[in-house]
Amino acid sequence: MPRRAGLTTAIVVQAAVDLLNREGPEALTLNRLAERLGVQPPSLYNHIGGFSDLKRELARLNAANLGECFTQAAVGKSGPKAIEAVAQAYRGYILENYGLYMASLRASRNMPPGDPQLEATEGRVVQVVLTILESFGLEGEDAVHAVRGLRSLVHGFATLEAAGGFGLPLDCDESFRRLVRIFIRGLEHGYYA
Repeated sequence: MPRRAGLTTAIVVQAAVDLLNREGPEALTLNRLAERLGVQPPSLYNHIGGFSDLKRELARLNAANLGECFTQAAVGKSGPKAIEAVAQAYRGYILENYGLYMASLRASRNMPPGDPQLEATEGRVVQVVLTILESFGLEGEDAVHAVRGLRSLVHGFATLEAAGGFGLPLDCDESFRRLVRIFIRGLEHGYYA
């Protein structure tokens, strides 16, 4: 196969994202990615340092995308409205980017610590939620517990939804809205303090 002109790291990463979101996290291999890009697998090494480097780039991209998603959702809002907006945006992001999201979770778990760019980007995602939680009077460890609660709630619901785990003919949007309202009531009643 001839070398593909114009191939860049950004194009390689985007092709990996497209493959992940179309076929799921298990589908991504360097061979599949090279095939998709019309190059031989060794050609990828001109743009990425290997599979672990690609996973790191994907984790960075996912964190940056989540940070932007959360920030846009929270702009001009506080309290319950901000929690609702971020939760809905987070759910939507997972459903639209399921492969990237799931692959990034796995990559983050298996990555050695010490990637300042990834840590800073993930920190910005958490900071958006911590700032919202200040309007409920939460800070420190209490706020971190609440961040974990919100993350677990949205992650669990959205990944079940993406996997087709809700087979009953009831509106998932309404189920999610009610679940988020229960979480907010817990914040309002001081259950995280």
